[in-house]
Amino acid sequence: MAGSTRRGFLGTTLAFGLGLGVGGRVGAPAAFAPGPPAPLDDDERELADKMLGSLDRAKIWDAHVHIVGLGSGGTGCWVNPAARSHARPLRRFRYEVYVRAAGVTDESRADQQYVERLLSLQRVANPTGKLLCLAFDYAVRQDGSEDRGRSEFYTPDEYVLGLAREHPELVACASVHPYRKDALDRLDRAVQAGAVAVKWLPNAMGIDPLSERCDAFYERLSELDVPLITHAGDEQAVHVDAWQELGNPLRLRRALDAGVRVVVAHCAGKGDVQDIDAGDLRRIPAFDAFMRLFNEERYKSSLFGDLSALTQVSRAGKPLRELLISKHLGARLLYGSDYPLPAIDPLVSTRLLAQDGYIDDDQREQLNRIYLKNPLLFDLLLKRMLRVSYKNATYGFADAAFQTADFFEQRRPLPT
Repeated sequence: MAGSTRRGFLGTTLAFGLGLGVGGRVGAPAAFAPGPPAPLDDDERELADKMLGSLDRAKIWDAHVHIVGLGSGGTGCWVNPAARSHARPLRRFRYEVYVRAAGVTDESRADQQYVERLLSLQRVANPTGKLLCLAFDYAVRQDGSEDRGRSEFYTPDEYVLGLAREHPELVACASVHPYRKDALDRLDRAVQAGAVAVKWLPNAMGIDPLSERCDAFYERLSELDVPLITHAGDEQAVHVDAWQELGNPLRLRRALDAGVRVVVAHCAGKGDVQDIDAGDLRRIPAFDAFMRLFNEERYKSSLFGDLSALTQVSRAGKPLRELLISKHLGARLLYGSDYPLPAIDPLVSTRLLAQDGYIDDDQREQLNRIYLKNPLLFDLLLKRMLRVSYKNATYGFADAAFQTADFFEQRRPLPT
């Protein structure tokens, strides 16, 4: 990305394996990633201080940060060989885009380089805040056995827990498939070791959140008051096989009714789902299904949404606008970056965001320069700057949406 091409929507559709119809350049995967982290100029630091000045920066926890690796250094991480195969060019291209965005140049040190770059970005972006680092479990069959053939990648709980112990900037989020025979034991061990949440991606893991097979897991989450962060809506950043409908946010009613605090990643901002509330096969936008739940009084203390990926071209229309103007729901939104996706050049167009009035031209120019140096800070400042006008008023995301530490720290004492 150089100069004016960054954040410009070029009008050509680039189906580069992420499954996202976005505008961008056709080129090698390296072209989609920014350069190495760089210190900010005085005016860029002044802008960051201005935009974050009213916040308690120690409470800014990025609630959606992926940790991915190839297993180098004995981390236990794994990526499906099919995702790296030249026989599957779209999946291979997607893999290479992610590798470049994460700053990996040596696959023999991939896991270490991934974390080193992430930490270097955070230490400039917000050194007193924290990153919630997500583990990622395998897909699991109905009989409780791992299904690696249908899994895209795996990041062990033990690895992210170890990273959190080693680096004060990081906090661990476990990932436990509820169909595992030892799911409750795994959950207990992870929480005792410091995990503050659990991550699911039902579309990729083969989890039906509406299944009674999840009941015992929901009961334990509720007892521990550990939130469940779960993707909803279409998933196209990883291979999902035939499980797309499992991302229907309406299927989360079972968890909510069991007393689980649920965070819906991306506020289900993409795709259509069956309106199972209506008992028929009518399809509605996933975001509309999420907002139906979000506005129900009985879920006002248990249902939350995160802001990750909402500035991407594919979600920056109705979902972003409605969430900005829904002031009465603002305290239930949590900041998240979805790293490393902010480091993939075409996914966010500041040109389109400026055209739609979310930011002004001066902000766009400043953000573009910051992106080149620190895409993590770029994402935080962009979401902090967003504004929308509606009925003679101007709306932005509330301070509470960025001070997410309180949400993850309000846990009950662990049982002895």
